[in-house]
Amino acid sequence: MAAAVELAANSAHQVTVWESSAHWGGRARGLALTLPGGDEITVDNGQHILIGAYTACRALMERVGVSTDASFIKRPLAMRYPDGRGIQFPDSAPPWDALVGIASAKGWSLLERLQLLRRAAAWQRQGFRCAPQASVADLCAGLPKRLLTEFFDPLCISALNTPLHQASGQVFLRVLQDSLFAVNKGSHFWLPLVDLGQLFPSAAATWLQARGHDCHLGGRVQQLGLAGHGWQIQGQRYDQVLLACPAWEAARLVQSTFDDASAPSHAEARAWADSAQRLTHTAIATVYAWNPEPGDQGHSLPAPWLALESSPTQPAQFVFDRAQLGDPPGLLAFVISTSDGDRADIEQQVIAQAQAQLGLALQPLKTIVEKRATFACTPGLQRPGMTIAPGLIACGDYIDGPYPATLEGAVRSGIAAAHALA
Repeated sequence: MAAAVELAANSAHQVTVWESSAHWGGRARGLALTLPGGDEITVDNGQHILIGAYTACRALMERVGVSTDASFIKRPLAMRYPDGRGIQFPDSAPPWDALVGIASAKGWSLLERLQLLRRAAAWQRQGFRCAPQASVADLCAGLPKRLLTEFFDPLCISALNTPLHQASGQVFLRVLQDSLFAVNKGSHFWLPLVDLGQLFPSAAATWLQARGHDCHLGGRVQQLGLAGHGWQIQGQRYDQVLLACPAWEAARLVQSTFDDASAPSHAEARAWADSAQRLTHTAIATVYAWNPEPGDQGHSLPAPWLALESSPTQPAQFVFDRAQLGDPPGLLAFVISTSDGDRADIEQQVIAQAQAQLGLALQPLKTIVEKRATFACTPGLQRPGMTIAPGLIACGDYIDGPYPATLEGAVRSGIAAAHALA
């Protein structure tokens, strides 16, 4: 949708969007959730947050008529645990927000805070660059264990959905640079007050259709047909095609279209498909749970979100109090990045974790597991490029670029692809 809006706004192209599912947004969509009293509400297909550094996302939403001021709660970065330990940035300009937040972190010794400040200053002096094969664990070598377990591990997992010892140090440094130093309030957490389907995809479809462009739901493209210098899709001819779908789906379409391995152009396209197919993916789970006694204010937590101590048997890294985000009092969302295990086991472990760490006896409502939510952002990963063949390009958060699998990465890739077509 980012690519379609960019093309429609800045070129003479007539745009057609073929969406395979019955709703706009892919994984960024709302779903129905029935509460214990029988009321039905719409929640996200997994708890999402954005950050202030997502400038392309913000500009795109505003372009299609979505007010970001009305659609988000915006708060300075915080990684506080139920007992008050952890870090919380003030609402100040960078880099003072990070400096003050680190200096005032609760539960960390003076030496630990000084070591973190020194390491961050060293990364800044190096231009936020490191060896391509360095992991985040390599970047953090020598730092106290408390900083790893209470700050870097949850930060890395939430940003890259990849554990410290497997995650790309260079991508992690780029995220730190852009969120902490490049944009005013770039580290702020943006928590949506509406589901992500309303937040952009549905508004984008309405915006496109109002300008005479075609948008089709439930129209999965089974095959790309070569037609001279163009393409045949769903019985219609197109000059150029943009594959804005998951890596495995793009690889399927390319492999079925370029089946003549002896032709040089076909061999190059098939090599692109092989690169996309080789990507390893990681899961994210969200457990929606109900607290029957949310307190006098209707809040279950002292803040909109808290960090949790995570382990193989207590897997959630964060919990969100949905009552503080516009939902009914008592609704909580637990996020498990790099999720492992089946849905039932995850749900039982999270409910036990809530009792142990929050003192809450919760009722599970719905557990969502996205088994291929993101690609594993590992050191030196070779991601497929944008160009597949003449008139055929791809975009998505998995396409070669500086960011991990995030909404901002997907949007920036879509915009770049639109410019390549235009």
